[in-house]
Amino acid sequence: MGTRRVAVVGYDTAELLDIACVTTTLAMANRLGDPSRPYDVVLAVPGARPIVCGSGLTLQGGASLERLVGPLDTLIVSGGVGFEQAAGDQRLVGHVRRLAKESRRVASVCTGAAVLAATGLLDGHRATTHWRFAPQLAARHPAVAVDARPIYIRDGNVSTAAGITSALDLTLAFVEEDHGAELARQVARDLVTYLQRPGNQAQMSLFTAVPPPRNDLVRGLVEYIAGHPDADLGASALAARAGVTPRHLTRLFLEHLGQAPGRYVRRARTEAAAHLLASTALPLASVAARCGFGSAETLRQAFTAHYGIPPSRYRDAHRSGTAG
Repeated sequence: MGTRRVAVVGYDTAELLDIACVTTTLAMANRLGDPSRPYDVVLAVPGARPIVCGSGLTLQGGASLERLVGPLDTLIVSGGVGFEQAAGDQRLVGHVRRLAKESRRVASVCTGAAVLAATGLLDGHRATTHWRFAPQLAARHPAVAVDARPIYIRDGNVSTAAGITSALDLTLAFVEEDHGAELARQVARDLVTYLQRPGNQAQMSLFTAVPPPRNDLVRGLVEYIAGHPDADLGASALAARAGVTPRHLTRLFLEHLGQAPGRYVRRARTEAAAHLLASTALPLASVAARCGFGSAETLRQAFTAHYGIPPSRYRDAHRSGTAG
């Protein structure tokens, strides 16, 4: 296959990073890859006019969305603070639907999923979007199986990325599909990024997803759990440490963290294990012991339930991503 035509759809107050993560990755692939098989990338916007991105910077459209015709290799819809207006623009949505029919694969970044959903292209598909807007997408489009956990989802020829830098992960996956793992690895190295985070890696870490709890007692226990994942973190032990009953401890965790102590501890231990897997060469049994799991098999079960992949695959992905 020769030139691959790629159209990135933009609109007023689109997110600049949603666009740039795609275009820069493909431009890097052109510089490092086979010159006889380049990506021909164009920013398609209504009227081919300049658009003001959400950051305030202005981008010049490269093609008129209305006049652009296929066939296209890839159609990617960006997200941004203007996504609701874009998704409600029947002309824009109609042209995205038209071009999707002439594209080998279709994708969205972040809240661009709302535009794809408005076309009906996501009906019957699993899809993701930025975690903050996932409930809204699910409520407005019940035919879409919205999953806010992964950083991207590929369902047939339709892909959705969670937002912002996850566009880079998805685009690297496209490069690998098109040109092989070695070129994708070279591009990732030059971009100084992971090759590539698994698509089903969680969007949010337990330790960054929510602000510290306001309740002093709960905050102290959260800090203790994070620093001592190998300790006895059963409900009785935590309650004794806090000087409350296990029943009251559960009420406090549900009120301030939205989950029971046991579930919180299991997630904290699993994410601590993910950090060790990505940053050390410790055997799985040692990782399990340091994070409070009774055995490597117990770790494997908890890890697979949380991340969707076993610990060994998670470590392999991060090793390949950090090599360079």
